[in-house]
This record gives sequence, structure tokens and C-alpha cells, in this order.
Amino acid sequence: MATTNDLKNGLVLKLDGDQLWTVVEFQHVKPGKGPAFVRTKLKHVLSGKVVDKTFNAGVKVETANVDKRGMQFSYKDGTDFVFMDTETYDQITITPEVVGDAANFLLEGFEAVVAMYEGAPLYIELPASVELVIEYTEPGVQGDRSTGGSKPARLETGHEIGVPLFITTGEKVKVDTRTGDYLGRVNS
Repeated sequence: MATTNDLKNGLVLKLDGDQLWTVVEFQHVKPGKGPAFVRTKLKHVLSGKVVDKTFNAGVKVETANVDKRGMQFSYKDGTDFVFMDTETYDQITITPEVVGDAANFLLEGFEAVVAMYEGAPLYIELPASVELVIEYTEPGVQGDRSTGGSKPARLETGHEIGVPLFITTGEKVKVDTRTGDYLGRVNS
């Protein structure tokens, strides 16, 4: 249990029964008239839905003990993903629903943070960007410039992104894991 005065970004709350919500933003408001309150923006852990919720200041809220562990992606077992805890070397199997869009950027050996609640994986956090090799893209045409247009390119994970026309097959690029956008070339 905590009070609304203890709220901070990333804290996981248990509200509306046993639903888990992560605090995205919070703001303590002290109006000229009336009692103080806390305005929050909460994100549902499983669905990703974001809602605004207001609490009276000092009200008790139930917190959930979410364990975030550094894990390494080992391999894919059918449709499931197998991760290894980097401290205990225990392996856990995670369903594609929990992995979500992170699957587009996972290669064997990649490090990720797996959030666990009561022994069950909730979600996976990847770094903000990853470096991947372009497995295939159409060759550029003479006259292609760095400022004009984009073309599809398949990453080594099999995911397709848009890249500038001058990028060629075999180049290493930086990709934003949140949006799937091309961020730039990586110089080896």
C-alpha cells in the first residue's frame, strides 16, 4: 500500500479489482479553493490502453510488486519465445501475445527486460533502439539522394521497415523499437 503522495513514473498500481496499471505521468495539484488532488495518466499493463484518473491527495492506493529482470532471448520454440534469466540461468517460455511487437526486433542473444507479476510474464521492454542488418532491399538507382523517398527493406529478423533509397543489402542500421522507424546507418 502507498498513498497518492508516493506516486512516481513506472510504479504499477492494482486498481478496479486486480487490474494492473502503470503510472505514465502524475501531477500534484493544489487549487486555491478545495482540497489538493493528484492527476495521473495510467496505462493498462496488458491491453496498453491509456486513461486519465484523478485521486484525492493522500488517498491510499494498492501497489503491485512487479519484478523486472534482465533476460536474454535464447530461441523460438514453435510460436513461443524462450528467455533465459541472466542471473539464475533459468529459462522461461513466453507466449507471442506477451512478447507483442518486440518480436519484430528480437535476435538470439538480445537482452531485454521481462516484467513478471506473481511468476507470470506481463510484458517485455526492449532498449529504445537496436542495430540490425538489412537482409534484403531493392538496389538503389543512380541519382538516388539521401533526402528523397524511401523503400521497403527486410531486416535479419524478418520484419520489414522503410529505409532511404541509398541503403543497400547487408548494411547495419539502427531501428527504433517503439515505432519501427529507421534511425540511421551504423558504422562498423
